Amino acid sequence: MSNSSKVLLGLVVGAAIGGALGILLAPDKGSETRRKLMEKGSDLTDSLSDLGDSIKDKFSGMVDEVKGNFKGSKSSMS
Repeated sequence: MSNSSKVLLGLVVGAAIGGALGILLAPDKGSETRRKLMEKGSDLTDSLSDLGDSIKDKFSGMVDEVKGNFKGSKSSMS
């Protein structure tokens, strides 16, 4: 995993933990707190999905690059 992916993952996790703690410590009714937690959970799921898509795209790009390098090396050996 690249450094930028690690940083992004750290920011997402940190934001989720901070948001959850802020909601849990806020003086709201239980039903309101549960609603807020569900919203934050949905936001976290979306963020993690986006991060996964980004990592998958980067990995696909690296695989394509390696395949290209391999084909180039193979053709130069012939």
